[in-house]
Amino acid sequence: MAVDYNGTWNMIKSENLDSYMKTLGIDFATRKIANLLKPQKVIQQNGNHFTIQTLSTFRNYNVEFTVGEEFEEDTKGLDNRKCQVSIKS
Repeated sequence: MAVDYNGTWNMIKSENLDSYMKTLGIDFATRKIANLLKPQKVIQQNGNHFTIQTLSTFRNYNVEFTVGEEFEEDTKGLDNRKCQVSIKS
């Protein structure tokens, strides 16, 4: 993987987030709170292995994966799903 994503990334804006969350079945109160947040992403990359922290005043969320390998992602506190995910380069 040639691109280096290491660093701290700040959200500037989001578009259509409420519609997306509503489609996922996320309740009204959670959607309203999420729309107010400007989370920060802290990405640590070691080759094809990533650790991503999403930090906000409401909730912090961590995910760790290796590109090309399937993993289970638990979205507890977001939309409460367990998903099998594969990130491809």
